[in-house]
Amino acid sequence: MDLEIKHIQGGVCAAQGFRASGIHVGVKSHNLDKKDLALIVSDCDCSAAAVYTRNVVKAAPLLITKENLKNGRARAVFANSGNANACAPNGEENASRMCKAVAADLSLSPDEVIVASTGVIGQTLPVKLIEDGTAELISKLSYSGSDDAAAAIMTTDLTVKQLAVEISLGGKPVRIGGIAKGSGMIHPNMGTMLAFVTTDCAINPEMIQKALVKATNISFNRVSVDGDSSTNDMLSLMANGMAENPEITSECEDYFIFSEALNTLCIELAKMIAADGEGATHLITCTVSGAKTEEDAETLSKSVISSSLTKAAIFGADANWGRVLCAMGYSGVEFNPDGVCVAFESGAGRIPVCENGRGLSFDEDFAKKILTEHDVTIDITLKEGSAACTCWGCDLTYDYVRINGDYRS
Repeated sequence: MDLEIKHIQGGVCAAQGFRASGIHVGVKSHNLDKKDLALIVSDCDCSAAAVYTRNVVKAAPLLITKENLKNGRARAVFANSGNANACAPNGEENASRMCKAVAADLSLSPDEVIVASTGVIGQTLPVKLIEDGTAELISKLSYSGSDDAAAAIMTTDLTVKQLAVEISLGGKPVRIGGIAKGSGMIHPNMGTMLAFVTTDCAINPEMIQKALVKATNISFNRVSVDGDSSTNDMLSLMANGMAENPEITSECEDYFIFSEALNTLCIELAKMIAADGEGATHLITCTVSGAKTEEDAETLSKSVISSSLTKAAIFGADANWGRVLCAMGYSGVEFNPDGVCVAFESGAGRIPVCENGRGLSFDEDFAKKILTEHDVTIDITLKEGSAACTCWGCDLTYDYVRINGDYRS
């Protein structure tokens, strides 16, 4: 399969026919200079799909969006930051009011709106502020508005997260773009994150749902910041068909090309989320190879990136590989510890620290230099089979506690 994935600019507006905007309306009452309301709109009807947190406690917007997407169609994404509208009074009513407000001004049906919220749990959503700001938000819709929308969904994020790629399907250029947010309450099975993806690919709802689930499982579901799975996680995808490629209605070659491009986009966005974990100073990549199954490799890798002790060791640039083996040991996967090899790697070099389950003599100063780099890899090899998996996380710092100690204030 000939596949060239080109990285391009534009975020959610890279694909034809998508406009976006973001403004401040006051949901973030203590941050007057920060945008807190985002909108993404397609010029025409879209196939649409979404995946959601596996947390049993789900925020009201997820329940409304699930209902709205039963027919696999949508035209708009409407999201606020600063308030999660989760476990909150009148939650579903207020999420529905958001849909109705934006739909009325866009001449859409409320069930054509994907609605999302992120922020503090348990507080009543100031929906009147959102309703009053909808007209301004719509007036600022732009085919270059991805930056504003990406900024408006941020909470404790320090960096805007957006990306776009281009592929060729049936001789037509097809674009996929996305924005995401997430910094804390990030753990496998979706983290406290929102991600909105758009494409001008012609593809039916069944196929984009299939592609979206696969992409999620190898990207956002392999990220952990702090071990907390959020109530509000959502990843949605709208496809408006304006690229005019032959419509994808089955698992044909074009489907696999589209799916691979979507995988690439989601993995890169997921890594941006891990790198921007609350208080983080390191992006940790953990690759486990030589496992019996990919599921085993994933479970082991997730256990390592989720280990508070391992994360703290990386923060301190301490090559304490024993913490890695400890995290593997309680993962629930059966493996032979005497066949485990571990190495730390970064732009500063690579250093093996464990071979066949036993420590190696190594240069502590060189190891510290390696672990001082921002991007650090923990490379683990087993002697169980040929399966492999990579997951992503971040270190655990003093600032994580500070940020979450006064999150509501």
